[in-house]
Amino acid sequence: MQRSSLPLSGITVVDFGQYIAGPAVAMILGDLGASVVHIDPPAGPLWDSPANATLNRNKLSLCVDLKTPQGVAQARELVEQADIVVENFRPGVMARLGLDFAALHEGHPELITVSIPGFASNDELRRDWRAFESVIAATSGVFTDMGLNRVLMGVNPCFSPLPLASAYGTMLAASAAVLALQARETTGIGDQIEVPLASAVMEGLSYNSIKIEDYPLRYQTQREREIERRRKEGLPMSVSYEALQDFLDPFYRSYMCKDGRMFYVVCPSHRHHAKRCLQTLGLYDELIAEGLAEEPDTYLPAAEWSSDVSLGVYPLPKHWADKIADRMKDVFLTRTAKEWERIFGKGQFPGAPQRWLQEWISDDHAETAGLMVEVDDPVYGRMIQPGPMAWLQESGEAMLTPAPRKTVSFEEALDSLSAQRTRRLPRASAQTEQKGWLEGVRVLDLCNVIAGPHSVAYLARFGAEVIKLDPATPLYDCWNTVIFGMTHMRGKRSVLANIASPEGRALFEELVRSVDVIVWNATDRQVKSMGLDSKGLEALNPNAIFCQLDCFGGVRRGPRTEYLGYDDLVQAATGIMLRFGGAMETPEEHAHVGTIDVMCGFGAALGIGAALFQKRRTGRIGRPRTSLSALSGLAQIPFCYDFIGRGPFDEPTGRAAMGTNALNHLYKAADRWMVLGASEADLPRFLIVEGLEGLATLAPEERDAFLTKAFGKEDAATWIGRLRAADIGAAICSSIEAIRASNCRPADGSAGTDRGSFAFSRYADHPSGHTVTLLDPLAVRPRSGKVRHLPSAEKYGSSTRQVLKSLGYGDAAIDQLKATSVVSDSWSREYLPS
Repeated sequence: MQRSSLPLSGITVVDFGQYIAGPAVAMILGDLGASVVHIDPPAGPLWDSPANATLNRNKLSLCVDLKTPQGVAQARELVEQADIVVENFRPGVMARLGLDFAALHEGHPELITVSIPGFASNDELRRDWRAFESVIAATSGVFTDMGLNRVLMGVNPCFSPLPLASAYGTMLAASAAVLALQARETTGIGDQIEVPLASAVMEGLSYNSIKIEDYPLRYQTQREREIERRRKEGLPMSVSYEALQDFLDPFYRSYMCKDGRMFYVVCPSHRHHAKRCLQTLGLYDELIAEGLAEEPDTYLPAAEWSSDVSLGVYPLPKHWADKIADRMKDVFLTRTAKEWERIFGKGQFPGAPQRWLQEWISDDHAETAGLMVEVDDPVYGRMIQPGPMAWLQESGEAMLTPAPRKTVSFEEALDSLSAQRTRRLPRASAQTEQKGWLEGVRVLDLCNVIAGPHSVAYLARFGAEVIKLDPATPLYDCWNTVIFGMTHMRGKRSVLANIASPEGRALFEELVRSVDVIVWNATDRQVKSMGLDSKGLEALNPNAIFCQLDCFGGVRRGPRTEYLGYDDLVQAATGIMLRFGGAMETPEEHAHVGTIDVMCGFGAALGIGAALFQKRRTGRIGRPRTSLSALSGLAQIPFCYDFIGRGPFDEPTGRAAMGTNALNHLYKAADRWMVLGASEADLPRFLIVEGLEGLATLAPEERDAFLTKAFGKEDAATWIGRLRAADIGAAICSSIEAIRASNCRPADGSAGTDRGSFAFSRYADHPSGHTVTLLDPLAVRPRSGKVRHLPSAEKYGSSTRQVLKSLGYGDAAIDQLKATSVVSDSWSREYLPS
């Protein structure tokens, strides 16, 4: 299959990016068919890493000195031939170099520029900070809020080697660029987009920053209760890893298998998954006989249940959690992890062996499905690299053989852009009112949990009209639906229907015929059974774009394509849990809820944008796809590669890891923790930092001890001031709670994009009856396109009648459908069941 079949074929990109986010955005655009020219400074990339081979595949590269008139002139010539320009420097740097994006737009209104600074250009406090990954992470609470496990173990702060800010920023910026591109097909007008990495990582962690006042006790986990108890009683947070396991839910933890490998089970909240798990393990009947209950309606207040427990509801009471876990431990020891993987996969309930990243890179499924690809790099030879992050089903095959990076002359780069660029744009007209990139696009959201629903909520902020369809009787518990839904249900109209019934199926088909885009996180088997495969959808709505997300899917089918799974499961399967925990005996989930989920949601939006662009430009209907496994490569991009001669996979792992090296490291000042974010190139800068003048003369192995001793002598604010005066990256470790408290305002109907890097809204009148604080939709900041502040999530089912009436159903017909349980206008009396 030729690259000309890819959706962005004919689009040209100039990439000024360095490190991860900028080059990764351009890499993704190149994977989708765009022609990309990458520009490095005269001395080469600022980050010397084999990961650059991945980040610069499908690109022509050249060195240009932007500090000279000739270099600026060359850059301008290249930009003249570009549809999209990408950069990730501090705000104002490109303008000072002579490439002012606002001025470029004046002469070329069709141009789309994407800036990805560390902090927002309107963040007066932080915009000029030297914002390496670790500085952004510390400032955004990433190192301080590494989860309940680390709090109980007293490990706080702790370092994460995953470049979360860059990964989230990449997917937000790439999706924004393509959404702006498809809008340009109608308006003829490009856009000037900013995606601050600090704002991006806060969006990635949005499920970790929800605050619900008067939070019902039924949703508090054993770990949360133990933390609260210890704080009240003044006890230290000193729980060992082994003791910590006693506070975990039996359907949300790892078990040792016969072969010494841990196996991760994720079956806590689904009506059927926990039951299938216990039945397969041979434990279900005996536990039911001992009193384990299955409440028929878990959306009733807990006080009205017939028992204190219900299978399939998270979290379980401690005495039941302990009893079930003890028996599951014994059963898992009877088989190998590989055997259990097949049993769980074929049985359609989620579980996976713990694997190291090195194992995942060479895994048979990863290779077969195209989740890992081979590239003949000019420096490292045959490399294994992460495959595409998002693709269209019809053309994805062309993405599995990316071209290696290639160094060219300025003339060759210019000729390539000139030859590839195609212009068929409508005449740009002056817009009297800002409009969202997706105004007029109707979306049917069939998704559950986080990744799928979050992708559609993201589309809604740009003007898409969304109908959310859920079963009349819920499959997931209210911890999963209602609490997560406070974020991802914003701006959606909720319909509840039993589409397995003939009348419900007819309603479902009416909804499918009424929309432009359908989104579902489901396996191929589920999609086909619903009649939404290519053939089935063509019969219902041949013009609709169907976007599919799943756990293990790739461009090609592999042995685990049909296996179910969630974020945590992919963390286990791809090496993230072992990296975080440090050893096979001590795996830990990467603490943040939705670590990969949210990233995958943005990946789905990227695919939808590419399909909309292709449809508008060529009339071809595409089927965008992405998966949690595909996005795991981006989350681990600094070390997700292999080649003959690669050094050992010895990057930072485990609770003891405090940084990648002494210059990029967490340190305890006299009063609190801080991070130093520097590189070898910064060593001369330390010569003017009082107290650190001798650092540059030390051997690398001596620096850690020197810096630990020096930083401990004075308070963090003093050190931060000295380091920033020398333009060295450094930051005090903040927390999500502190960031939320200092950047929160009463909800005022604005999107928060004008309030710096962080913004939260407090909804005193939230429809749940609770006061709820949520992150604003603030990471994508277009100059022309409009970002909407989304209304609060309505109670599930609130729009059932309204939507049915819009489809032509009368009140009497709707009442009959309600009476026969085909549709419903609520799952519960209370918005958030008590």
